[in-house]
Amino acid sequence: MSDPILQLTDVKTHFPITRGFLVKRHIGTVKAVDGVNLSVRRGEVLGLVGESGCGKSTLARTILQLVPTTGGAVVLNGRNLATSSARELLAARRDLQMVFQDPYASLNPRMTVFATLAEPLIVHRVCAPSEVAARVAELMRLVGLAPRFMQKYPHEFSGGQRQRIAIARALALEPKIIVADEPVSALDVSIQAQILNLLAQLTKKMNLTLIFIAHDLSVVKHISDRIAVMYLGKIVELGLAADVIERPRHPYTRALVSAIPTLDPDTERTRQRIVLAGDPPSPINPPAGCAFHPRCAYAQAQCKLAPPPLVADGLTREVACVRLADLP
Repeated sequence: MSDPILQLTDVKTHFPITRGFLVKRHIGTVKAVDGVNLSVRRGEVLGLVGESGCGKSTLARTILQLVPTTGGAVVLNGRNLATSSARELLAARRDLQMVFQDPYASLNPRMTVFATLAEPLIVHRVCAPSEVAARVAELMRLVGLAPRFMQKYPHEFSGGQRQRIAIARALALEPKIIVADEPVSALDVSIQAQILNLLAQLTKKMNLTLIFIAHDLSVVKHISDRIAVMYLGKIVELGLAADVIERPRHPYTRALVSAIPTLDPDTERTRQRIVLAGDPPSPINPPAGCAFHPRCAYAQAQCKLAPPPLVADGLTREVACVRLADLP
C-alpha cells in the first residue's frame, strides 16, 4: 500500500440540542463522531462497520464536509477540508465523491438519468458541451446500463439499477476516493452481490480508493482490504480484513463477528453467540472512560477512568482496550 491519501486527525462532529422557540437554550450535545483518527491509503478498500447509531454515516458526511466538523482535521492530499472555503471544497469534490444508502432518495425524481450524469460534467467543466452525451453513455456502460435508457427517470428503474446510476454519478468526475454509505442495505440479496462485484471491479479498474460503510461484517469482508470497527463515535479496532474477522481482539468486535451467520446448518446450531448486555449508551451523555465498558464482560474499574487510545497490537492491528493483554 502507498502513503495515505486521506488523513483524519481527532475528528469530532457534535450537534447542539436546543430548546425554545424565540429564545433558544442549549441543553445538550449529540457527540455523533468523537475523536476519530484514521488514515486511508491510496488504492485500498477500507470497510467501516458498527451497529446503527455508532456514527458511521455522520463520519462519511464529515469527510465530504456535508456536515461541518466540530474539531480536528480532514486532510485530503495535503489540504485540510475542515478549514477550506466553499470554492476550495468545490474543487476538492472532483477527488471525493459519495454513494448514498438510498438511491431513490439521493436521485432527483425530476431529472432524467442524462441530466443527473451530465450535471457534474457541466459544473466542473470536465469536457466540452458537445462531448457530454458521449461521456454520459460511457458512464452508463461502465456500470452495466444501456445508454438507450438515459432519457428515463429514476422511478422507471429498479433499486439495483438506481444504485448503478448513483455509482455512475459518483464516477463522472473520475474521483480518487469514493465513500459508499451502506450502498447495498436497501437492496435484495441477489442484487447486493451484483453491486458489490461492480464496486470491486471498478475499484481495481480505475485504481479507486473506496471507503465502504456497512453494518454487515460478512458484506464488508467480501470487499475490504482493511476494516475499522466503530462504536459510539470512536474507532475501537482497525486491521486487515481477514485478521479482524477471523481473530477479533476488541470485545465489541468479537460480539459483532459472533453474529455472522454460517452456511453450515450443523455449525450454525452449535456456534455460540456473544450477546451484549443492555443497549448502546446515548451519544448525548456517553459514559466516562471506555464507552463500551457498561456492556463489556471484561470491564473493571480502570475501564471507567479514561477513554483508551487506539494503540498497535502487533504489526497489522490497532485496538482501543486497556485490558487487551488480559483478554482470553
